[in-house]
Amino acid sequence: MPGRAAVRVRDDVRMRVQIRTPKMSDAASYAAAMRRSAEHVGRWNPVEPDGLVDLVRRQGPLLRTFLILDQEEGGLVGTCNVANIVRGRFQNGTLGYNSYLPYNGTGRMTEGMRLVVDLCFIPESSGGLGLHRLEINVQPENGPSVAMAKRLGFRHEGTTPRMLFLQDAWRDHERFALTAEEWPGL
Repeated sequence: MPGRAAVRVRDDVRMRVQIRTPKMSDAASYAAAMRRSAEHVGRWNPVEPDGLVDLVRRQGPLLRTFLILDQEEGGLVGTCNVANIVRGRFQNGTLGYNSYLPYNGTGRMTEGMRLVVDLCFIPESSGGLGLHRLEINVQPENGPSVAMAKRLGFRHEGTTPRMLFLQDAWRDHERFALTAEEWPGL
């Protein structure tokens, strides 16, 4: 299952991060990371320090969450949700992510996101999610998240007007996508 990808080697270089699914026992470290990063995260996403418990309860066929952890310190680098998972002929999921201080800007979040994308495209029979297509939807003003989508090789597909209700208003989002055939990571 997802723990399989906890320690991965890419391009003969040991990763500085690992990914794993969250547990209830992660609630305190999640809350601390969210509080520490409230200003950074709150510009784009709701800040819910106590939200991990609900997130763990909601895990299932439509939502998978991964913690991105620093290999040396064990600190929480970020989280990535694979949401809106659709099976059948579509095999699609939507990535949403937050990075946390003090790791923001160190490249660790990008390393962790590469591991998550790997896992999304690995067949279910080999412990992955077996998806064919991934989307990332980002508010146009969120330069760091737009840059993340581009660094990962996602292509820009267009703008979705008034897509999500955030910060008390309906917000436009830029839509990026990637298919398994386009992913060089496997």
